[in-house]
Amino acid sequence: MYKYYVANLRELDLAISHTGRMARSEIASKDPQQSLRSLLRLYSFLVGAWAETRLKKLLHEESGFNELERSTILSEKSQLEQWEKTIDLAFRKQYKIAKAPLDKYSLGITNAAKFDALNDVIFNELKIIIEIRNKLAHGQWVYPFNSSETAIEPDKYQLINKENFQSLQFKLSLIKHLVNVIHDLVISETTFKRDFDSHFNKLLQVRTNLKTKSYQRYEESLILSREKARMLRKEK
Repeated sequence: MYKYYVANLRELDLAISHTGRMARSEIASKDPQQSLRSLLRLYSFLVGAWAETRLKKLLHEESGFNELERSTILSEKSQLEQWEKTIDLAFRKQYKIAKAPLDKYSLGITNAAKFDALNDVIFNELKIIIEIRNKLAHGQWVYPFNSSETAIEPDKYQLINKENFQSLQFKLSLIKHLVNVIHDLVISETTFKRDFDSHFNKLLQVRTNLKTKSYQRYEESLILSREKARMLRKEK
């Protein structure tokens, strides 16, 4: 199955790249077709799909989980719970902890801090991406409903409608850094220990960018670049 997940992930990468290129073009041209909003929804959906497919690829790595461990993870009801179980089982496997709680006593202070840090990203960033992807997959592109579809979910409505292309790019980058850390944890404890700080520092920088980078400046830079390119073509 591994090669099929690799192929699916490669196609998603292409779709994300193509959609991103169209979104940048619309921003640079000041969205004359009023298509940017739809492209952002599509891009957001693809980011969520990428995360799900990347998890499946990770679960089928040859030197990672065995069949029983994989089945245990996939038996979890939601994708969020599958990510959580992946981290749990990976720590247990690498540090030979069968049943004890994963805390500073079983893992040691440093590894317990890493365990908590990964779960913090799962519940504060990845959770939102997964939930929004599920809403979009059900066609709720403007008004997301509650589970019984009897009312609008105000928090999800705000999350879907406040996204911009820059923030979505940052979120995709954040997920990729997160997956790099989890991949190392699953495959090699030595690599996990060696590269954790490098990967996680990049993740933290993306978190900072999400909070501090101005979308208006990003938008203005794309518009200016397009106008400069147009002027150069006229001069030729």
